[in-house]
Amino acid sequence: MNKLSLEKRTQLITLLVEGNSVRACSRITGVAFNTVLKLVADVGKVCQQFHDEKVRGLNSKRIECDEIWSFVYAKNKNAHKTDNPEAGDAWIWTALDSDSRMIVSYYIGKRNAESGNTFMKDVASRLNNRVQLTSDGFKAYLEAVEGAFENDIDYAKV
Repeated sequence: MNKLSLEKRTQLITLLVEGNSVRACSRITGVAFNTVLKLVADVGKVCQQFHDEKVRGLNSKRIECDEIWSFVYAKNKNAHKTDNPEAGDAWIWTALDSDSRMIVSYYIGKRNAESGNTFMKDVASRLNNRVQLTSDGFKAYLEAVEGAFENDIDYAKV
């Protein structure tokens, strides 16, 4: 089995971080498209592990939460036309430390109460102290914040 050299992997990651598409990275480096995709998946797993291990015990003061809409394979209105059971809308839930601009937590799921609860429990598990948390007016946040922080939080909807 062929392995990419450290130099080639570094070059690919640098190109991707700079905003190049996977196809462009493939053309620039001469590495197969699927190999670039595999590298992206491998790097993503390592980054996720690193974030989960190191972003703990935070003494943040202000946290801002929001969701970002995206889709997997097809938008919800077209998802029924596909054979892919994972096709449809996907929401990236984010918690941002307002002072350091660091992502405290993120979660990819649906825009519903179940995802909100899972996300907010993860946010609470990463913090050491009482924080001021703000979110938009999405209803799922209210119950999720109360459940995760057990009223030991200053929470506001913006």
